[in-house]
Amino acid sequence: MREPGQWFERKFEFNFPADLYPNLCVRLRGTPARVEEMLKGIPRDRLVARRDEKWTIQEQVGHLLDLESLWSTRVDDFIEAKPQLTAADLQNRKTHEANHNAKNITELLKEFRIARTALATKLDALEHAVFSQTLLHPRLQQPLRLVDHLYFVAEHDDHHLAKIWAALHC
Repeated sequence: MREPGQWFERKFEFNFPADLYPNLCVRLRGTPARVEEMLKGIPRDRLVARRDEKWTIQEQVGHLLDLESLWSTRVDDFIEAKPQLTAADLQNRKTHEANHNAKNITELLKEFRIARTALATKLDALEHAVFSQTLLHPRLQQPLRLVDHLYFVAEHDDHHLAKIWAALHC
């Protein structure tokens, strides 16, 4: 099975209409269910098995949870009309230091679902005009609308789901 490419090498084009917002919200709401379905019945030893010094399946799930606070903070950046989005920790220290392999996968999945639901609820309360507002993305060095940020988050989700899928099928 082919591994997904490197996340930091991805290039993005945000040339779609802001009206794509509902589709992206549905996609984001569906990520917890998709990861839960993929991991149903997978034994713990497979979830925490390390290959080639890469994150384990369970660490991939933990990473998705770890970034929920960043995604929510960035939505707040749009609401507050800040000049630039909050920067991510490009070394992923939170994930490296969290010891996700020591946790129960059911709890990680539950926490991820709760955090993602909170993000979706925050998005549901926004005025439509906020979706077209632009802020500078600090790493990409390009302006992003809120709808572009949501696409970025959905693509990040899919990137890690593909990594999980590859690890399950190696």
